[in-house]
Amino acid sequence: MIEKLAKIQVAMLGLILGLCLIIGASVLSSNFKKNEITVTGSAYEIVKSDSASWKVQVSTKAPTSVEAYNKLMAQVPTVAEFLVQSGIKKEQISYLGINNYPTYKRDLKGNYTQDVAFYNYDQVLKITSDEPELVDKVYLQIPSLIQKGITIQAYPPEYYYSELNKKKAELLKAATADAKVRAEGMLKATNNRVGKISSVKMGVMQITPADSNEVSDWGINDSSTIDKKITAVANVVFSVK
Repeated sequence: MIEKLAKIQVAMLGLILGLCLIIGASVLSSNFKKNEITVTGSAYEIVKSDSASWKVQVSTKAPTSVEAYNKLMAQVPTVAEFLVQSGIKKEQISYLGINNYPTYKRDLKGNYTQDVAFYNYDQVLKITSDEPELVDKVYLQIPSLIQKGITIQAYPPEYYYSELNKKKAELLKAATADAKVRAEGMLKATNNRVGKISSVKMGVMQITPADSNEVSDWGINDSSTIDKKITAVANVVFSVK
């Protein structure tokens, strides 16, 4: 009985050793067959926006539609004059369509009635400029128009960089070079060398404020700041020599 048990144990041990050899050989073969290394490289650069888009909305209200409209027609030129005196060129100002709507009275229960309380009119002025710093300065001065009895809403300016596509290409090249440097450092200890590139996959481009480290899986495209940081990521597969 003991002899039979011993034979079974020897057989099981042999089977286990055989499986280990097969698995080990398979993994070793797979590593040599693949013979590649995947590395992520990155590069960034701080750029300054070279254009700006900005909107301001002038609003009026009065008991009658005619009064509200006339007030708007009197105030819009005042706002335009303020912009020009602040350095914005006339040709950089465009006037969007006029919007109007009534505001109805409420009854004692707070429900709207069919009686008009007053009429509202508003118009948006859009400023397109190649001087982002000037737009930023004027944007902060807009509240001074309130002292002239003008109801105005200044939307945050949007800032853009015209050479973005060119810069993306440059940074992708730099990110690929960074990936190679990292691969060389990883392989140095193994006495291997970095070979040719097997494939390159561009990661999501991040355009953030200059002092931000924020990232997003979908990418960030900041338009709220003049100074921006453009970050490129490249996932590179190298052959191993």
